[in-house]
Amino acid sequence: MARTRTPVVADWFSGEGDDFRLLGTRCSACASVFFPREDGACRNPACAGGELAELPLSRRGRVWSYTDSRYRPPEPYVSDRELPWQPYALIAVELEAERLVLLGQGAPGVSVADLAVGMEVEVVPGVLNEEGDAETGTTWTTWHWRPTGVTA
Repeated sequence: MARTRTPVVADWFSGEGDDFRLLGTRCSACASVFFPREDGACRNPACAGGELAELPLSRRGRVWSYTDSRYRPPEPYVSDRELPWQPYALIAVELEAERLVLLGQGAPGVSVADLAVGMEVEVVPGVLNEEGDAETGTTWTTWHWRPTGVTA
């Protein structure tokens, strides 16, 4: 047996490797795109409302802004309190086709020194936390941003 891979939030992303995508929704009436996905009603106040359809978002975008997290966030953020805190990059990425700016954590090994506003990044599968042992535990999955051309 292997760890069970479980998304941190159901229906926000799907796939593995090159097929990994964030999932948004698009309104059929006004073409507004939403992430996180909207399944109830169009959030555009100027729209009379239309059907919302799932939309795989662009895999690549450009860094709009970035910073680093130098302190351990409080609960319910999951981190091993026994280990020293490791800073990580937080990246705001503009998806030009969808006209959205999305936030996400940088992939492991990506620091603010590796980033620049306007550089191209891609969404990749990530791990938020692992619980239990290697054979019966759970791996909580999420997404990360990684500069294009970088392999992990």
